[in-house]
Amino acid sequence: MTTPPYPEDLERPGLVRTGRSTFVRPVRPEDADRLVAFVGGLSRATLAYRSLGPVVRARDDVIRRGAHVDYLNELALVALAGDEIAGLVRYVRDPEEPEHAEVTFTIRDDHQSEGFGRLLLEDIAAAARARGIRVLEADVLADNTRMINVFLGSGYRIESGPPGQIIHFEIAIDPQAQAVARAERREHTAVRRSLRPLLEPRSVAVIGANRDPLTIGHEIVANLLRGGFGGSVFPVNPRAERIAGVRAYANLRDLPEPPDLALVAVRAAAVPEVVRECADAGVKAVVVVSTGFGETGAEGRATELELARFARASGMRLVGPNCMGVVNTTHAARLAATFSPALPTPGRVAMSSQSGPLGLAVLDFARRLRLGFSGFVSVGHAVDVSTDELLQWWEEDPGTSVILLHVETFGDPRRFARVARRIAPRKPIVAVHPGHTDSAVSSLFAQSGVIRTRSLQELFDVALLLAHQPPPPGNRIAVITNAGGPAALTVGACAASGLCVPALGERTRQTLRAALAPRAEVANPVDLTPMATAAHYRRALDTVLADDDIDAVVVLFMPPLADKPDEVASAILDAAAGRPDKPVVASFLGGAGVADLLHRGDLVVPTYTFPEAAAVSLGQAAAYQAWRSTPAGVVPDLAGVDAERARALIAGHAPGPVLAAVAAELLDAYGIAVRDTEPGRGPDAFLSVRADPVFGPVVAFGLTGDYADLMADVVHRVTPLSDRDAREMVRSLRAAPLLDGRVGGRGVDLAALEETVLRISAMVEDLPEIEALELRPVRLLPPGNGVAVAHATIRLADNTKGGRS
Repeated sequence: MTTPPYPEDLERPGLVRTGRSTFVRPVRPEDADRLVAFVGGLSRATLAYRSLGPVVRARDDVIRRGAHVDYLNELALVALAGDEIAGLVRYVRDPEEPEHAEVTFTIRDDHQSEGFGRLLLEDIAAAARARGIRVLEADVLADNTRMINVFLGSGYRIESGPPGQIIHFEIAIDPQAQAVARAERREHTAVRRSLRPLLEPRSVAVIGANRDPLTIGHEIVANLLRGGFGGSVFPVNPRAERIAGVRAYANLRDLPEPPDLALVAVRAAAVPEVVRECADAGVKAVVVVSTGFGETGAEGRATELELARFARASGMRLVGPNCMGVVNTTHAARLAATFSPALPTPGRVAMSSQSGPLGLAVLDFARRLRLGFSGFVSVGHAVDVSTDELLQWWEEDPGTSVILLHVETFGDPRRFARVARRIAPRKPIVAVHPGHTDSAVSSLFAQSGVIRTRSLQELFDVALLLAHQPPPPGNRIAVITNAGGPAALTVGACAASGLCVPALGERTRQTLRAALAPRAEVANPVDLTPMATAAHYRRALDTVLADDDIDAVVVLFMPPLADKPDEVASAILDAAAGRPDKPVVASFLGGAGVADLLHRGDLVVPTYTFPEAAAVSLGQAAAYQAWRSTPAGVVPDLAGVDAERARALIAGHAPGPVLAAVAAELLDAYGIAVRDTEPGRGPDAFLSVRADPVFGPVVAFGLTGDYADLMADVVHRVTPLSDRDAREMVRSLRAAPLLDGRVGGRGVDLAALEETVLRISAMVEDLPEIEALELRPVRLLPPGNGVAVAHATIRLADNTKGGRS
């Protein structure tokens, strides 16, 4: 008999309610001995709940057969604690009702009440949905309150039979909003609890500590001590008695207490054994700074993934490998667990970086900018602790007001988008990603409210503004200068950044004429002339900041030989302090050490070497404020959708392209009619979906012909789409004036087009079997006449591999 393919896509790390790490994966034939040991260790009470009454000891051969499943009609997932099974969930499909399956849960006695049941329910529900199962059925003893509470607290639609000794539950596992919200809350609580030993440890061990001050191990110990860490620091080195003035220990077993956090700075070949020793010693979090893993090739990548699997199964969190450590400057932690020679000053910016070497440059650059950090985590290869988990830590950190991300890859892009969208309205998230032309990444960031920058320099320029000044309430900028050339450059840079430099109102100009020298230009830019004094700057700033038609001010100063930059800087600070609701930024061209002059306690006016950087930063901040001020949008409940009919059509269809008639029926089930009509007066359009292996379903929209082919005028969004997403998709094409009537004067039925986009989004979310879809051409008809889909193609994925979940 052919062995069914093992679904690696169902392997995933997990966190239970207590914050404990685990690793969830499908059962494998080689788990037979583990299953025997698991069942053999269950108490009589647990066995009674499992067998719904009398305690029945299963035979060894029966238990072993449970390790052999086809991963489609029968699937079992195990949650591991070390090498042992802590929990097991299994479904068996009903052959007479293929969309129903019986599900059973078994949790080892010493892990009950930790949240394994809820975690396994979420994972088995996702796997079952991807395999065409819509309802899980379970029989539970009436006094098994733990399992009953798992079902009732899941947020899924639950139907239960009449009260009796055994209660029958039917769990509709379509992802309801309530179920998603409850899962997110459980996940958020578990993530924060699991990260506490990493970011707020009570004790730290450094394995590979060295007496030589030029080594990584020594610098980590020295930085922990220099940073003022209040807990215990344990250098581990069998050949040293003291390191950096602190007693050293030969191994982890000799430590007076199990450390919360261990930093590993040994050669790559020794790391797996050291991580195992950490697990044996009760360490809760490990940071592997060692190199020589994924960056060396496939073998190194396999080793680091096995490290992550072992750590999660052992209840530990792991950062790295190939990272430079973690920093938490908050008063509760004072943790400098890094070998960086430049430690950040305390501040309100937190950063996650996926590059170890880059982190060194980042901390040094931030220090020179006087940009303070609340936290910094170099995640390295990010095999376990991920960017979206760090976001959830900083989300509730009162000392963090801006979050910076250097992101190379996404572990779970949809979870990242979900978390970022929740945080971004309250705390700006600024990111740099190396894929400048990656439309899926741009779409993910745009939908989530993440500010995407084009370089590390721009990342820090924007951070400098948002850390010290409010985002501007609008995009109207005033420019104050003592030199005309730089002002002209600034105006151009503002226009390129989506800002406008409007003419000042007559009342503001009259006030400026009365306050400034006769030769001053009081339009916008306001040119104070090279003879301007600090007093002139103060009067001009006070006046334009008081103008309700101005949202922010860029101050330019070219220091002439006769004037003093410190006096001008003091005048700028005084004016900025009087209007804390509007941002003020500066560029002192040719001035050295000006950043120090524009700091006064907590009041900081960001200063840039060149004015273009100030304009770009304001443009990014203004766009972020516009996003934050726009209604969030909702995923609407669409009328005329028959998801059950669509599922029935797909259930009987083989993978690959579907017939045109079947494609038309599937679309009709979602309220989209396929009918060939004459082209409208305007251009035709297309809508397509592809199942991206990283981001999931990505929807593309554009106009056919040269618009897409030559101009690449195509918009992408990641599902699920809200009504706001659909509106932005349709209106953000460069050719949008052809659609809304600004060009040609006719326009098309935009409301119907947006609704079609939403129906396609709902369809691919409900039917994970859809691998690709294209509607081409879509006839765009005049307002009130809808749209007409002339042709449609749909391709289904191989369902036996799990599809999308």
